Amino acid sequence: MSNRARTGRLVVLEGPDGVGKTTLARALAGRLAATGVPTEYVSFPGEQEGTIGHLVYRLHHDARALGVVGVTSASLQTLHVAAHLDAIERRILPSLREGRWVVLDRYWWSTWVYGRVSGVDSELLDGLIQVELQAWKGLLPTIVFLVDREPSAVERSMHRNLRVQYGLLAHRERISYLVRSIPNSDSLDIVIERVWNELSGVMPFPASDMAYSHNPVLVTDSCEPSIPVLERERPCGPSVLRPAQPTKVYDTLWEFAAERQEVFFRKLEGIPPPWTNDPILMRHKFTNAYRASDRVSQYLIRNVAYSGEQTGTELFFRIMLFKLFNRIETWELLERNLGPLRYSDYRFSEYDRVLSDAMNRGIRIYSAAYIMPSGEREFGYRRKHRNNLRLLERMLEDQVPEALAQVPTMRHAFDVLRSYPTMGDFLAFQYAIDLNYSNLTNFSEMEFVVPGPGARDGIQKCFSSLGGLSEADMIRLLAERQEAEFERLGLRFRSLWGRRLQLIDCQNLLCEVSKYARLRHPDVIGKMGRTRIKQIYHPSAQPVVYWYPPKWGINDYVGQMGRD
Repeated sequence: MSNRARTGRLVVLEGPDGVGKTTLARALAGRLAATGVPTEYVSFPGEQEGTIGHLVYRLHHDARALGVVGVTSASLQTLHVAAHLDAIERRILPSLREGRWVVLDRYWWSTWVYGRVSGVDSELLDGLIQVELQAWKGLLPTIVFLVDREPSAVERSMHRNLRVQYGLLAHRERISYLVRSIPNSDSLDIVIERVWNELSGVMPFPASDMAYSHNPVLVTDSCEPSIPVLERERPCGPSVLRPAQPTKVYDTLWEFAAERQEVFFRKLEGIPPPWTNDPILMRHKFTNAYRASDRVSQYLIRNVAYSGEQTGTELFFRIMLFKLFNRIETWELLERNLGPLRYSDYRFSEYDRVLSDAMNRGIRIYSAAYIMPSGEREFGYRRKHRNNLRLLERMLEDQVPEALAQVPTMRHAFDVLRSYPTMGDFLAFQYAIDLNYSNLTNFSEMEFVVPGPGARDGIQKCFSSLGGLSEADMIRLLAERQEAEFERLGLRFRSLWGRRLQLIDCQNLLCEVSKYARLRHPDVIGKMGRTRIKQIYHPSAQPVVYWYPPKWGINDYVGQMGRD
């Protein structure tokens, strides 16, 4: 059968039980049909009476009603594959040949994931998957939506195991076809719009361009697809950003990055102030070009991540305890009152006593850098710090450190953290970065990025149009083009001893240029509509001795310079 003969498209929704796949799949199929796209909804193992899939579904959920006392996990997954083969041969492939789109509720991914979690022998499971892949005859999905939502307390342990396995598989398959994660935590209208927006980027391509592979295999590669940037080979400048349209703030972004990094090095070299002639930088406080050079990050790296026991549990406990408050003074307050902070010695009552006493005396225990929900609804306490402590306890009870040590990418680490109460997208990403400074994980900071509110504001000021790129794609493009943009503008940018700006650094720079542009370009209005910079720069009386994660291999270059 030739590729051109197959004119339909296969769209898959996957994920653990109870996350809303079926509702989303039916809604998506209905919306496609309403736009004039011939569409068929199909589910695995099957709902239609008179099919093998329907019998397998009944056997799975109520075996006794069919007179079956029990089914082993391996037998059950084999039956699922049989049901899949029947649906593929009788419904899916014929529909695609006739030009219809198929929205498939589950895929062979479910067989693999649930087989792994239920303990099916890995060689047997791989053999079953290969049988199903043969039935697909090299056909790959146009896109797979991996759906997830916050589980109930009863489901949490099982859900975590499924999520890890789904994450591993998604990482392996992303190189072969598009995979998009869809958090199903909002109303159906909002979530289906999110799915539709992702799918709309695929729809304009000719149907005959559906992806095929004659020898489908599981592979490992970067979890992010390449960015669709036009004219990448042309000389650097605004033209290479087409169809994105930069504003005058775009050049200011690179000027700000270069000058802020010069300020960093001038301080290190012992040059007396003023360290810049830029009146905005002289008066106002901005973070460093590199996130890891900021005072709080430096304290975390030296005094929290690499000071104390290096077991996964203790590393996770210390880093998350520090980051939940994100305030050096709070960490030192706890140390003064409780001694070395270790999970093996942790007692909720003791930590609560120290923090409550500080609050009663009017001492601030939280940084204003991040806004985290109080967690009162989830954990029941009026005081936020108690809910934070209970959150940390739950994560350790769920063995999150072990899960993070097993996942292959920062995106999967983010997914694990994001699954917990009060953890929004931005916080989960920031915590993944902080944990990655330590020896607990070793992900590339070029793998994954989540734009925060400030970065989104900066992107809106830097671009009048993104030309179809997402905000995360644009941050990746900036990181890729950094040297070319500095050269285009004739700027000297001194990297961090050979370490390029990473995605997290570009995300931060966008946030900072959003603030900087309030005074430099007051006529350019962003999402937030703010016009003033509140924080005034005051030199710190306590110097920072710069020291970076040893795995970066740059500490020998820092030498004795690192005092701010």
